[in-house]
Amino acid sequence: MAAATAPAVPEQTPESSPPALVPFNFSEPPIIEGFNPLPRVKDETFKEKLIRKTKENPFVPIGCLGTAGALIYGLRAFNQGKTRQSQLLMRGRIFAQGFTVVAIIVGVFTTAVKSK
Repeated sequence: MAAATAPAVPEQTPESSPPALVPFNFSEPPIIEGFNPLPRVKDETFKEKLIRKTKENPFVPIGCLGTAGALIYGLRAFNQGKTRQSQLLMRGRIFAQGFTVVAIIVGVFTTAVKSK
């Protein structure tokens, strides 16, 4: 009985095999036809960004500080049993929160208008 032999498959050498397709090189940004990104001058630190954003819209940090201050003093008054003062400070906190939200919306709107 004759042994069945497998058909001979020619071995592929590394030169003849097609190059492996790499979908994306993570070490470099993708190349998009027709897109020219703006050069980044430098990365700014947290402090520099905070100062820049505060100069752009100073009412947001003011509203945040007012909200935090009213909350802290309201909780302190509540802890001391001063319910009337606590209620007034909680209402002030709501007002400060509303002021902050309006300041954020106005800042976003002015930024959108300024970029056009």
